[in-house]
Amino acid sequence: MTTVKTQEVDNVAEKSISQRRLLGIAGLGWMFDAMDVGMLSFIIAALKVDWDLTPEQMGWIGSVNSIGMAVGAFLFGLWADRMGRKNIFIITLLLFSIASGISAFTTTLFAFLVLRFFIGMGLGGELPVASTLVSESVSAKERGRVVVLLESFWAFGWLLAALISYFIIPSFGWRLALILSALPAFYAIYLRLNLPDSPAFSPKKAEKRSVGQNIRDVWSKEYSRSTFVLWVVWFTVVFSYYGMFLWLPSVMVMKGFSMIQSFEYVLIMTLAQLPGYFTAAWLIERMGRKFVLVTYLLGTAGSAFIFGNAETTAILIASGIFLSFFNLGAWGALYAYTPEQYPAVIRGTGAGMAASIGRVGGILGPLLVGSLVAAGYTIGFIFAIFCVSIVIGVIVLAFFGKETRQVELT
Repeated sequence: MTTVKTQEVDNVAEKSISQRRLLGIAGLGWMFDAMDVGMLSFIIAALKVDWDLTPEQMGWIGSVNSIGMAVGAFLFGLWADRMGRKNIFIITLLLFSIASGISAFTTTLFAFLVLRFFIGMGLGGELPVASTLVSESVSAKERGRVVVLLESFWAFGWLLAALISYFIIPSFGWRLALILSALPAFYAIYLRLNLPDSPAFSPKKAEKRSVGQNIRDVWSKEYSRSTFVLWVVWFTVVFSYYGMFLWLPSVMVMKGFSMIQSFEYVLIMTLAQLPGYFTAAWLIERMGRKFVLVTYLLGTAGSAFIFGNAETTAILIASGIFLSFFNLGAWGALYAYTPEQYPAVIRGTGAGMAASIGRVGGILGPLLVGSLVAAGYTIGFIFAIFCVSIVIGVIVLAFFGKETRQVELT
């Protein structure tokens, strides 16, 4: 009897993982994603010089990346409910890492865009699946805080991207920077050996449900309100984020700074992401998801308006710091809030579809900036559009969103 009980304990231990270790493993994967996305904004600025790109072509680089993210979030979200969270996490990490490394050797814009699509697929699929995996593996009283801390690894990835871009791109070129971003492929092998799947995922239940049934259930009467809120908020947040942040280095150049100066200032702004995440992590279990999202999104809107209209270096940097602080804190809360809207059998599908709709906004945002810049519109006018977008998301969330603080997941 004692031997049987000991074996049972050992089996449970093999299938479990400490909260800190789970956060570290998932967070490093998240950091590698952010490193790639963060470097893209700097690489776009470098490609403009190397390939003599127009503003519209620069906008397409970011948009094709978001098209891939939309497709990846949708498809891999569906497969996460069929194949398990762990398997999809590893597959997506490998996909974007390998494609990123290959893109370093491209010589044409078309080939670069094709590879950015596959990189985007990996990125778009990994993010909602990783947050779902962590959400399902943590107790209700700590779930929000831990998922926001997971999202904080995004800031470390952006910081790493900014450092690589500042020290590598001006001296050694953007190709070496992309090769460095392919290193996470080796880490994916380690993940396969050390990461257990979510305790909420049941292969037997997954086999009994079709993909079509999961999609229909996301819009069933019970979950349609949550789905509507998530889709609106995701769209407005991603539309404004990618429209603003992918263009930050280029906007700094347009405002009269050199490329190296713009990299320095964006690096300073990136550092502000960390306190944004940490304060959101502290508040989310005390004040709730809706409070953090509404407060930080309104802070983002106000900061964006000031940034777009800044006429001095001090105001530009200060508003950019607050923009990073509030926007990334809101991202952390959104990733904590999203998986909590659905039961386990459709959680990957619901989170993936919401993220996919958001990526549609990520497609339109960079394209809009490129076309409006080419048409002669001011940066202040362009950033005002993003402010309005964020406020729309806040209104929908405030009036229709459900609070899920410390709600047990089913």
